[in-house]
Amino acid sequence: MIKIFNHYIHRRTLLQIMLDFGLVVAAVIASVAWLANQPLVAASTVLPSAIVLAVLALFTNAALGFYQRVHNRSIVQSWARAVLFLVLVIPVAYVVLRVVALGVTEQVIVTLTVVAGLSLMLAHRVHVGHAAATSMMRQRVLVFGTGTRAKLVGRTLQKSDPHVDLVGYYASPNESVAEVSAWGILSPNMSLTDIVMEQQVDEIVVALTERRGGSMPLRELLDCKLQGVRVVDIATHFEKTLGQIRLDSVSAGWLIFGDGFSQDLLRTVVKRLFDIVCALVLLVIASPVILVTGLLILWESGGPILYLQERVGLNGRLINVVKFRSMRTDAEQDGQPRWASADDDRVTRVGRIIRKLRIDELPQLFSVLSGDMSLVGPRPERPYFVDRLTQEIPYFAVRQSVKPGVTGWAQVRYPYGASVEDAAEKLQYDLYYVKNHTLFLDLVILFETVGVVLTAKGAQ
Repeated sequence: MIKIFNHYIHRRTLLQIMLDFGLVVAAVIASVAWLANQPLVAASTVLPSAIVLAVLALFTNAALGFYQRVHNRSIVQSWARAVLFLVLVIPVAYVVLRVVALGVTEQVIVTLTVVAGLSLMLAHRVHVGHAAATSMMRQRVLVFGTGTRAKLVGRTLQKSDPHVDLVGYYASPNESVAEVSAWGILSPNMSLTDIVMEQQVDEIVVALTERRGGSMPLRELLDCKLQGVRVVDIATHFEKTLGQIRLDSVSAGWLIFGDGFSQDLLRTVVKRLFDIVCALVLLVIASPVILVTGLLILWESGGPILYLQERVGLNGRLINVVKFRSMRTDAEQDGQPRWASADDDRVTRVGRIIRKLRIDELPQLFSVLSGDMSLVGPRPERPYFVDRLTQEIPYFAVRQSVKPGVTGWAQVRYPYGASVEDAAEKLQYDLYYVKNHTLFLDLVILFETVGVVLTAKGAQ
């Protein structure tokens, strides 16, 4: 994993992005240079357009989920997304390339060459998404510990990262009971350093239930690190592998003394300007959808069109969140707040569609312009649930240290939740965002949100 602007990206994903970018740029430059009398001059002229097209291709790939390390798509579904990519990008590519001074024949040849390059990129992307990683790209991980935490690390490694080889578990002298399979426990007759060298381990994850009383061989761990082996604790492991801060592995000390949680003035100003510009652009683009949605709600069930609800915002301040009304007007006539559930009978027919496509959230862009919300951040909860969850879930109040968002890291990483357990799972992603939020992570979340909307994933 490589940390870029406080966000962890797998090195394999980074190489894929660089390869795709280079392939698109090379296809544009090569085709124009081949047709021109002065290849170097033509290449320098077309370079800005090639970069714009390559960036567009990367963003579309990201939105369609082609850079996800773990997915449950079939190869047919991946090819369907590849076709959708071409439908979206080819018309834009033609417009982008129009700025280059070419004749009609040359324009057609360059466009066809770019289409061929994009098709090659997509074929490679689909192949990579459904093929096993090569041995050079695989990572060998050893878990130090054999208890409950070590078992959790091993299970999540095998489930969440198909490019990891779990070497096994090395027992601490203070762990008397092993929770992992005996087949996975490495020989206690060899030192940790010798096993790491013999097994060519790339990373050690320290996952001990008890870390006091000489349970960790600090000298051996230091020797491993000096040999180039990464050594991380369990909290850092989950942060970089799953993009979450797990409640069962984190401590207040780790949160306090670790990096992150930056709330400086520059970040605040940049985020605010980003919110205003994006909200205005999205409102202009979505204005026809907003108008049609309002008319459909009136046609089906009359007014009101909008639904105003009190939520908890930055630093616990109460704000009003506005959404398109997707439920009956008597949805909570008993006055008892309830989470929405699957096949909720309170949801109208129009409401079911706009909730699935997240259209009901569009009016919140006005809350972004007013400053009550941000485009990206933890979703605001109702006061009733905040009071309850703060008492039952540790660190829940930490998510209120940043502005709530229209979309968030938890929304693109976890399906819709309707229980305390779901709230705890989503909090782990919210904590990751609060700790590591940057403009780069905001952009990542926005493009993943596009993918969530396109696939209608996780909506209720």
